[in-house]
Amino acid sequence: MKQRKLNYRFHNPNSAEDTADFLCKLLIEANEGKVARAIEEATSRGAEKSEYIALSEEEVANAPEEETVNIRRGRAR
Repeated sequence: MKQRKLNYRFHNPNSAEDTADFLCKLLIEANEGKVARAIEEATSRGAEKSEYIALSEEEVANAPEEETVNIRRGRAR
């Protein structure tokens, strides 16, 4: 028996901008966990290498002036 070739057609009544916005939001939501893990790993690697990390406003306000440091920007790899 001969196999039939499937042919799908989708009707999208939205504008291209609305469709792109929806897809971006969908992909961001789908990858939210991966992004959070990547940020945590990068932060922990920076702390292990004794690089400066950002302090919260509360930590800066409570820290003595001599202990406050500026944030050093690392090179993008």
